[in-house]
Amino acid sequence: MLKTNPNSNTPQIAIIGGGVAGATAAVHMGELGLNVSLIEKSAGLVDGPPICHLHAGGNLYREISEQQCIELLRQSLQTVRLYPHTLNKRPTVIAIPKADPGTPDIVVSRLDVIRDAYQKLVDDDARNEWLGKPQDYYRVFEREELEALREREQPAMPTTMEDWLIPVVQNMDLDAIQYPVISVQEYGWSVFRLAASAELALEAMPQCQIHTNTTVTDLKWTGSQWQITTLNALGDTAIQYADYVINACGYRTGSIDDMARHYRDRLVEFKAAYVAHWADCHQMWPEVIFHGQRGTPQGMAQLTPYANGVFQLHGMTEGITLFSDGLVKSGLRSAQPELPEYLQLKLNKGWSEADQVERTGLAIQHMAQFMPSFNSADIAGKPLFGAQQIPGSDATLRAADVSLEDNHYARIEIVKGSSALEAVQKIVSAWRLSDHNHDDIEQAHPVSMSLDGQEVERRAIAIAEAREYPRELAMVVGEPLA
Repeated sequence: MLKTNPNSNTPQIAIIGGGVAGATAAVHMGELGLNVSLIEKSAGLVDGPPICHLHAGGNLYREISEQQCIELLRQSLQTVRLYPHTLNKRPTVIAIPKADPGTPDIVVSRLDVIRDAYQKLVDDDARNEWLGKPQDYYRVFEREELEALREREQPAMPTTMEDWLIPVVQNMDLDAIQYPVISVQEYGWSVFRLAASAELALEAMPQCQIHTNTTVTDLKWTGSQWQITTLNALGDTAIQYADYVINACGYRTGSIDDMARHYRDRLVEFKAAYVAHWADCHQMWPEVIFHGQRGTPQGMAQLTPYANGVFQLHGMTEGITLFSDGLVKSGLRSAQPELPEYLQLKLNKGWSEADQVERTGLAIQHMAQFMPSFNSADIAGKPLFGAQQIPGSDATLRAADVSLEDNHYARIEIVKGSSALEAVQKIVSAWRLSDHNHDDIEQAHPVSMSLDGQEVERRAIAIAEAREYPRELAMVVGEPLA
């Protein structure tokens, strides 16, 4: 058995889980000069639930509070400042179907609140201006304006909201929706360029040790340190010691809680997104959201554009993105909620071809009810899927970050990836690991700021292909980043 030195005078931080939460924690703490050991059971970092949307403002979620929307906005701006090469810079179009009980006025009222919050964040620090000018955060379009746009040809590089709307109005059933339609400066977020950014930054930090293909099998508090037992893919067992432990295991957070004897109520929800190729598409698309009642056959339809006619699809119905028994809660004997066996098999072994074809086909049909021409799209790859933890018992919670326990044990309990940086900042502050000004993100992260966008994209493409996804999911799309 390998054993690290438990008598070192330099504090050692162990981060269990290398998803967006754990990788961001390692990047931030490594940039602060702290000694970090990152333990991840998969072969690479940030290999979890599908991420495609920055969620700056929570515009996809009508059911959450305005306060959560503002928290997501602030957290998203912080995170994209840390990962500047991960955005796909194009707007999001929001339409309310006629059959939906909601109205555009409700969405516009909330967007006014978010726009004002964005303005204040930019006034406080000009480096927060990542979503365009605050006064241009969103625009509304009446039907007459959309009818006029149908006759226009989209420029090679769209620069205005009107430019971006052209392919939408040329394919959307304008009789099926309420007016106005809303376009908001809400951008896409590349999970593969996020993984690449974290990997490249951590590789440049000798104080960060990365252990992939490694599983934690036991975790004990010895009275002065944490003793962590791990098993790697070769069957080798090792023991390491840490002064601080961060549980960033995502949907498996409860399993580490059980080892650490720190119980916590939580929910886990299994979700999937689907990858389609639309051969008839030769334009640059914004993201398109058709609001709907979650969990019903009329659930939200979400179209996320990538390069070369590849799209990621969500349909918030139990036959597409959601699963009828995919939301589970922890019990009295364990902090780890247990998903049904067939969903665990998907997480551990992948999907059958029949399931991939069936659910992707349903996702295409769900979108085609609003954009009939999209019915010609076809499956382009395996689903993006994973399980999402939700601390507590409120299934609508979206803005969450961290909880702390005795003996320097913390959990990063984010629901959305954009909450990760704030979570680790809170841990560093609570444990007094650094006196650095957290607001100066750029100065605190010189390694991350030095990354080259083209190198990030190259690494991201390699990651996507290694995980057997279309390379288009990793490529930069939209307006060039400044």
